[in-house]
Amino acid sequence: MSELVKISNDFLKVKISTKGAELKSIIKDGRERLWQGDPDVWSGQAPVLFPICGGLKDGKYILDGKEYFLEKHGFAKKSEFEVETAEKDRAVFLLKSTAETIEKYPFEFEFRAIFSLEDNKLKVQYAITNLASKDMYCGVGGHEAYSCPEGVEAYSIVFDQAEDLYANLIEDGYVSRKTQCMGKAIKELPLKNEHFAIDAIILFNLKSRKSALKNMGTGEMVKLDFEGHDFFLIWTKPGAKYVCLEPWTTAPDFNDSDYDFTKKDGIIIIPPLKTETRTHVIEF
Repeated sequence: MSELVKISNDFLKVKISTKGAELKSIIKDGRERLWQGDPDVWSGQAPVLFPICGGLKDGKYILDGKEYFLEKHGFAKKSEFEVETAEKDRAVFLLKSTAETIEKYPFEFEFRAIFSLEDNKLKVQYAITNLASKDMYCGVGGHEAYSCPEGVEAYSIVFDQAEDLYANLIEDGYVSRKTQCMGKAIKELPLKNEHFAIDAIILFNLKSRKSALKNMGTGEMVKLDFEGHDFFLIWTKPGAKYVCLEPWTTAPDFNDSDYDFTKKDGIIIIPPLKTETRTHVIEF
């Protein structure tokens, strides 16, 4: 049975579910900052992506000559995590490999989602330990949905460096190597519902590793530091009142994928008995 774990400090009150180690609430100044989910729109709020980010071509990959199948974004988001640590301002959630996960993903592992507060910042850390006797291949990413009560078009995305924004196109349901220019030498991108008519804004060549969701009316921002993540996506459903800022370590499969898991763009390789950590920091 899933439960909610609460952490808080003088600035933030946060709730995380043991189901998927998913953020369920972030309250700042008495106001909810996280999308609260709507099954008629999108029931998710902040799924944890592991051991893949995005989808696989035909839902499958090949490793050591064997074919495996994994659902979009992997299985962590639907898994029940163990609460390893629960303190006032910090909580650690643990997912271990099982016979069921090994059928889809042939590695023994421990995956920890660590949430901690420092002033008005929420630090989200993913620690992946390879318990196997061979190299482990994986990806990990965040998918937090921030509440946008005024509607998406009241918001913009701000980058910490001037960017030539080239978004990868979607063709036949898969990411294409082809891109579309959304602006040159810009640090701010006003959002439009039309940007999300097909899917997300997919940015794979950013210089920036810091961005922000800005309310263009009030100037209020949610800032994101995603050092260590080479892929960044912005997503909503047209007309919905949330925007997801998604730092990913690996790309979803491109339409030219040959299914080789070891050659996925951005794949993390973890040697036996080693741990890799990725962190993103959300500031309100």
